[in-house]
Amino acid sequence: MAHAQIHGVHIHYEIVGTAGPWLALITGGRRSYAEFVPLARRIASHGYRVVLHDRRNTGASQIVIDGDLGEEECWADDIVALMEHLDASPAFYGGASSGARTCMLTCLRHPQAVRALVLMRVTGGPFAAGRLPEMYFGQFIRAAREGGMAAVCATEQYRERIAAYPPNGSYLMGLDPAHFIRVMSRWLAIFSSGPVDPVFGVSEAQLGSIAAPTLVVPGNDKTHASTSGLAAARLIPGSELFRLPIEDQDVDLIPFTEWQEHEPALASAVDAFLRRVAPG
Repeated sequence: MAHAQIHGVHIHYEIVGTAGPWLALITGGRRSYAEFVPLARRIASHGYRVVLHDRRNTGASQIVIDGDLGEEECWADDIVALMEHLDASPAFYGGASSGARTCMLTCLRHPQAVRALVLMRVTGGPFAAGRLPEMYFGQFIRAAREGGMAAVCATEQYRERIAAYPPNGSYLMGLDPAHFIRVMSRWLAIFSSGPVDPVFGVSEAQLGSIAAPTLVVPGNDKTHASTSGLAAARLIPGSELFRLPIEDQDVDLIPFTEWQEHEPALASAVDAFLRRVAPG
């Protein structure tokens, strides 16, 4: 595990594997990269160097509540800069849920940096659109309004980020709650302004403009319904579809860790795809 200053932000990362092509693998939500370590090890065993990182405002990386860009656009710019810092660009990019969306934004914003995409558990549909804005932004805006930054720091997610990187605590407590509310509200507006169907936050025209070879692995819960993954595979030119032997379930969210039994097959499919579309 290591850290780097990327765009002036402390970014916590880890490289799994010692040789081979580079793959940046991005987890979902605002979770740390820990849940991807087993999959990264399986992919690395096929001959890759897999970069895992905690995006700004997640895990053991620095919290920065500022800037004019949306939070996910910052994530896309940061990961490209991190890969350049590691002399690993251009690279393969893969992710699940918001990590898949970040990969798509990375390709749209920095097409020259992306050799191929692996999109898992693509998000879309009205259920996700009704759930995610509150989960990512609304609850924290409300906490700041009702109890200031102490209330924000007391939420489970921010407690975890402070424990993982203690300077985050003093940073947050030093923020003016009005600034926090203003920035988070802007991020919420940006996050909620894009399309809902079939893929959340990425328009059909944007999907159609993706030129990088793409592998799509649909999800199987109400936030990541298989229909969203199937639509992404249909709309991204020349993309390939890999379906795990799973059925959609009537639950809000299936944790990625519950896909553990499928990780050997998933790693093999990723390896076969990358070798086929970008040999060498």
